[in-house]
Amino acid sequence: MTSVQVNEQHDGSEAGAATSSEGYQRGLGSRQIQMIAIGGAIGTGLFLGAGKAISKAGPSLILAYAIAGLVIFFIMRALGELLMYRPVSGSFSEYAREFIGPFAGYVTGWTYWLFWVVTGITEVTAAATYMTYWWNIPQWLSALVFTVILYGVNLISVKLFGELEFWFSMVKVTAIIGMILICAGILTLGFSEAGDTATVAHLWDNGGFFPKGIKGTLMTLQIVMFAFLAVELVGVTAGESKDPKKVLPKAINTVPWRIAVFYIGALIMILSVVPWNEFQPGVSPFVAAFQKMGLGIGAAIVNFVVLTAALSSCNSGMYSTGRMLRDLALNGQGPKFFTKLTRSGTPLVGTTVSAALMLVGVWINYQWPGEAFNYVVSFATISGMWAWIVILVCQIRYRAKADRGELPQSSFRAPGAPWTSWFSLAFIALVIVMMGIDKDTRVSLYCAPFWALILGVSYLVLRARNPEGAAFAKR
Repeated sequence: MTSVQVNEQHDGSEAGAATSSEGYQRGLGSRQIQMIAIGGAIGTGLFLGAGKAISKAGPSLILAYAIAGLVIFFIMRALGELLMYRPVSGSFSEYAREFIGPFAGYVTGWTYWLFWVVTGITEVTAAATYMTYWWNIPQWLSALVFTVILYGVNLISVKLFGELEFWFSMVKVTAIIGMILICAGILTLGFSEAGDTATVAHLWDNGGFFPKGIKGTLMTLQIVMFAFLAVELVGVTAGESKDPKKVLPKAINTVPWRIAVFYIGALIMILSVVPWNEFQPGVSPFVAAFQKMGLGIGAAIVNFVVLTAALSSCNSGMYSTGRMLRDLALNGQGPKFFTKLTRSGTPLVGTTVSAALMLVGVWINYQWPGEAFNYVVSFATISGMWAWIVILVCQIRYRAKADRGELPQSSFRAPGAPWTSWFSLAFIALVIVMMGIDKDTRVSLYCAPFWALILGVSYLVLRARNPEGAAFAKR
């Protein structure tokens, strides 16, 4: 019996215990998991990046979000099926190791770790920039303070991390719901400066629903999918959820309405108040809508929300990086000192190393904010989508084994699988093709081979020095 099969049995019998078989404290409750799931789907991609996407596709961006949202739901249901088969904190790396091979687990673990380190660097840098809107303080100082605070939160306990993430997500949710209600009031009651011109006819006027053609809509798919990066983070929380068999399916099943309300609903309302051709790339659609309404405080509100979104992302990054490094170490694919936990059950060394790298990255970004750093940042997008690909491939292989009776059936089967998983893989392939066509995102594909080369060489060294690391390591 492999170590993963042992873990399967162990986790299945102790899903509700105070401590997981990996040594983590099950401190995340239903309320926190729900908000982590919601917050993972709402980031700066909506508050800031949607402006560029609107200028490229017009109202058809709504359709792009709807289709991409359906794919995200398929991905999350595939992840849910795997999680109910075996809920572990290492999630993607563990499943890749079991259903694809040890090298796939190695690549997935280190790639997802790098994704969050780079994301943490960019987000804490962005948060420091947002602070200058109110106070003229050095950006390096803000970045240092934010990093130290979030580092401390992640070391104290997983419950404190979850509580902070709950309130970060609450700010984002409140902002979007508030915008939707204000826009609905303008459309029905006609108040504010936008009341005379607001109409749902804006969705098909000014060139129609597809003003830039189908190609324009397709070219926004990568922007749309990037906005959903981190939605899979709920999978990393599996090993620390109080009742993963009950909480995680409920969180995953809320994905459709979250996307329908926070993305599609918000865009329909905003584009009904402000015609699509009045939006500018680089300008938040929320700011543009507030200006149209004559609300001068709109920029300040959005600045506070994107500050919260950036800190939320950095907080999630510190949480996930420590877990990924520990999972790699437990399986002989990383240094053993990453396995050390604090008394409260948080990965001490992995979180510390990741936080330190984030600070170094912030300093590098300040000193040399040129193309070299932009290449690294661009790679974060393609590395984030790698996790989705791994989830889908693992679900397809797991389902085949379960159907043959080689593994127990999951209590949360993905509907329509494996066809929905194949469809999602094809959609991701289309997005990657679009990335190659678009000169602004093509750099992401250039960076991937270099990272693959580093991983390939390092894995050969690992296999030579520690053969167990190239197989299922015994814990």
